[in-house]
Amino acid sequence: MSTDAADLRARAEAESGGLPALVLSAERLAALIAPGAHGLRRSGPGEDFWQYRPAREGDTARSIDWRRSARSDAQFVRDREAQSAEAAVIWASAGQGMGYRGAASRPTKRDRARLLALALGMVLLRGGERVGLAGQPPRAGRLQTDRLAQGLALQAEAGTDADQPPLTALRPNQRVVLISDFLGDPAWVSDYLARAAALGVSGALLQVLDPDEEVFPFDGAVLFRSVSGRVSHDTRDAAGLRAAYLERLAERRDLLTRGAQGAGWHFGTHDTATPPAAALMWLYQVLGG
Repeated sequence: MSTDAADLRARAEAESGGLPALVLSAERLAALIAPGAHGLRRSGPGEDFWQYRPAREGDTARSIDWRRSARSDAQFVRDREAQSAEAAVIWASAGQGMGYRGAASRPTKRDRARLLALALGMVLLRGGERVGLAGQPPRAGRLQTDRLAQGLALQAEAGTDADQPPLTALRPNQRVVLISDFLGDPAWVSDYLARAAALGVSGALLQVLDPDEEVFPFDGAVLFRSVSGRVSHDTRDAAGLRAAYLERLAERRDLLTRGAQGAGWHFGTHDTATPPAAALMWLYQVLGG
């Protein structure tokens, strides 16, 4: 066995060791939401009432709604709304910057992103939808939950602090969820949203940050260094940088909000010190759940 293959196997075994805990946490989180199927706004197989229509040749006596028909001289059929398995694609950033946490008591941004991605996938799958990770074909069914969990648990860490989803994986009329800290160069977001809008792809951006990245509580002499170590800044007055940092963060969020709105998408935020349920509910609702 080659050294590369041995390293890959060792990494896979180490990563998959946390798979049961990820699945269990995601199942508990997903259980908080009761999924519903999405209607197509036309008659067809489904459970929800769509409309009454006059009976026509070929309709059986069992299909006639006799109670409605008794109120007129005509016979009416109770149509149901057609429902179809929709396709949703989920991407959770694997940038090295997602490995940050400001306190040992909090999860890393990567752990929280993976939890939300898997829980959302579970909810959508239970609603009969097709779900996949970015770059993989969306599928339906119970086995897809296992595929999502394994894909997230074995996701290779990017070689840089920030990464981006594959632009070429976008397909017409899908719904896409991108979960990241969005602290890197935002140029790719504009390109991605423009491509998505052109294909009729709707979706949501969820920015996941550690509380320290939200409030910048640092003071005194601090050496700031990215997780990859490629970027660093040494200061003797960290508190003096707070106002400028918070202004830059607000500008970044405004940029993401305007970009999302322009493409017909949604932008939301979540910090790792808060329970993930609210973020999951928001994602489900903006996707049309």
